[in-house]
Amino acid sequence: MAELKGKILAGKILVQPQEAEEKTQSGIIIPDSAKEKPQQGTVVLVGADKKDEPMEIKVGDVVVYGKYSGTELHIDGVDYLLMSQTDVLYIA
Repeated sequence: MAELKGKILAGKILVQPQEAEEKTQSGIIIPDSAKEKPQQGTVVLVGADKKDEPMEIKVGDVVVYGKYSGTELHIDGVDYLLMSQTDVLYIA
């Protein structure tokens, strides 16, 4: 992963989603039209603390988020999600 330039605002995180599953546990290949949108990913950038909300997430954390959370961004050929810290459901 290339080093990202820039910064994000307080209370926000930038997540690189994990790839969608290519096949089931039994070996059946899933077509692109039937793949589920991934709901977990790795944090690549974090914003500063908000005045009333400390940042609890660190770069490198694997997080689980809601199905429709965040805003999709395409930076240097890589897909990311920009979301609020409050959109995160679980830190693995």
